[in-house]
Amino acid sequence: MLARKSIIPEEYVLARIAAENLRKPRIRDRPRKARFIAKNGACNLAHKNIREQGRFLQDIFTTLVDLKWRHTLVIFTMSFLCSWLLFAMMWWLVAFAHGDMDPSTEGTMNSTKWTPCVTCVRSFTSAFLFSIEVQVTIGFGGRMMTEECPLAITVLILQNIVGLIINAVMLGCIFMKTAQAHRRAETLIFSRQAVIAVRNGKLCFMFRVGDLRKSMIISASVRIQVVRKTTTPEGEVIPIHQVDIPVDNPIESNNIFLVAPLIICHVIDKRSPLYDISAADLVLQDLELIVILEGVVETTGITTQARTSYIAEEILWGHRFVPIVTEEEGVYAVDYSKFGNTVKVAAPRCSARELDEKPSILIQTLQKSELSHQNSLRKRNSMRRNNSIRRSNSMRRTNPSLIVPKVQFITPEGSQSASET
Repeated sequence: MLARKSIIPEEYVLARIAAENLRKPRIRDRPRKARFIAKNGACNLAHKNIREQGRFLQDIFTTLVDLKWRHTLVIFTMSFLCSWLLFAMMWWLVAFAHGDMDPSTEGTMNSTKWTPCVTCVRSFTSAFLFSIEVQVTIGFGGRMMTEECPLAITVLILQNIVGLIINAVMLGCIFMKTAQAHRRAETLIFSRQAVIAVRNGKLCFMFRVGDLRKSMIISASVRIQVVRKTTTPEGEVIPIHQVDIPVDNPIESNNIFLVAPLIICHVIDKRSPLYDISAADLVLQDLELIVILEGVVETTGITTQARTSYIAEEILWGHRFVPIVTEEEGVYAVDYSKFGNTVKVAAPRCSARELDEKPSILIQTLQKSELSHQNSLRKRNSMRRNNSIRRSNSMRRTNPSLIVPKVQFITPEGSQSASET
């Protein structure tokens, strides 16, 4: 440590650290806002302090469908097992009350004077097996009903009815869980980022949506909502204020034909909540744009819904999506590897309100973009010309055959003059 202090003075180290701190300004990241809708469409909402839990039992079928798979399978198994054990206990009680369990009756079983309620039921295990045979209708043939006990016939009818109800409810629950609408929404994809660019002379908010399956979504429609925290003139704070914004769709029914990926466009006009937001203000905005795609699944006829959201950090100002649909050998091909790729384009950095008030801003922006494009082309051409000249010079130096020889001309007076051709 002493040697290091002697080599590098402490004053120099402190001065260097201070200079580095001056060069690199400290940027404090603002706290990240919680998303209302996640990128995968899940609602980021936690329900707390629900006192009326009994309302979930009133809608038991929906509760069973909403449960996780492991809970559903446990309930599915326990419902059948409990019903078999319950009716096994009833069959055992019927046999015990009739005297089928008495050892003294074993010698008279083959006589015509004694008829049991259920043959070959002499323990709880045999009663449990008989209960399974009745409810699942297996029927091995060793145990069977007789007409001796009307109570046993009643228990048989009751068990068949209960078994049919359990089968209908549990199988319907399993079917609904496997055919849920949000499973189809997994193949509906949105671009990770949205863009704001000029289209038809207007600033537009755009994103891309696509369907990975060949089976189509019928009557598909797209809705966009802006969620932000607002305060009313009366001082009321609304933490989740939802505002619908229109989607630019030339079709009157507002339905899209989602056979290939589409770019959904929202024109930022006077009706839009983004009308007063510029490129510099967008980073500071605490807003979230929620996109909802709804439609009917062609194969099942079930209505499905896919959701996603875009916050301010995920909106690129002055970008445009690259085309991904091309025609190859008479077939339209979609390259999903470029689904979210964008390119930078000329776009005014002002808000849509300022653009409407001063249309010359757009013209000036386009002119500057055209000039910069021409300058870049000139620089590129000049660089190519210089590179070609350098390449030709280097080839002349390296290849002796390309060097032009010197030729001597003799004049009539006998003097010699050398010239190079």
